[in-house]
Amino acid sequence: MITADGFPLAVQVSGRDTGPVLLLLAGQANSHAWWDGLRATFEDRFRVVTFDYRGTGGSRGAVGEWTTAGFAGDAAYVLTALGIGSATVYGTSMGGRVAQVLAAAYPQLVERLILACTSPGGPHARERAPEVRRRLATPDRAERRRILHDLFYTDAWPRDPGDSHLLGDPTMTAAESRAHLRASDRHDAWDLLPRIAAPTLVLHGDDDLMVPTANAALIAARIPGATLHLHPGGRHGFFEEFAAELTPVLDGFLH
Repeated sequence: MITADGFPLAVQVSGRDTGPVLLLLAGQANSHAWWDGLRATFEDRFRVVTFDYRGTGGSRGAVGEWTTAGFAGDAAYVLTALGIGSATVYGTSMGGRVAQVLAAAYPQLVERLILACTSPGGPHARERAPEVRRRLATPDRAERRRILHDLFYTDAWPRDPGDSHLLGDPTMTAAESRAHLRASDRHDAWDLLPRIAAPTLVLHGDDDLMVPTANAALIAARIPGATLHLHPGGRHGFFEEFAAELTPVLDGFLH
């Protein structure tokens, strides 16, 4: 799929051919592979749509000043090009930031909204501690992956860091990764959140040091009628690690 400005976007569609649509939005510096462990759980009920952000997966081209608003525009373009009038949108981490903008700027496309482990951005957000930032700044890629694994999963998670779909697209260039980091860091949806009209569920793990848990309450308070659910013991990847426990919460909201 080619956008209006000529950028090629890789789009993936699975599940039901007809019926309700679920758009899944991945985290920063990740392709649609972010959802590989979870996608199948939705496919019996939804037409599941994902796309690779610019600079990830099969969506490659010139690196620009990418923003969450730009990624939201790409999401709107994908839905419209597929002939989808509206969808449930489930955004996690930076995908939650993109989803905030999508729901505020393109309200006709968002029927329901799920925001997980994300932040409103800007001066009102609660940022990660300096110690966490320092650890993530290590130049050792293997060490950084191990640190990310600890921030995403509890000690009870049985899989190795190399098995996770959530720790970044390894095919990205340094320039693409930096562009994603800038897009996420510059996000500020504080004034947009009250404009969101779609029924909204805000999810967060209560032990998330990557995107501090306090951001969930800030978002839920800003979006009219939003529902807040904090999952005990959950870290940044709680939506994968505790997927089975979250199923009743998601089902109750989606139905």
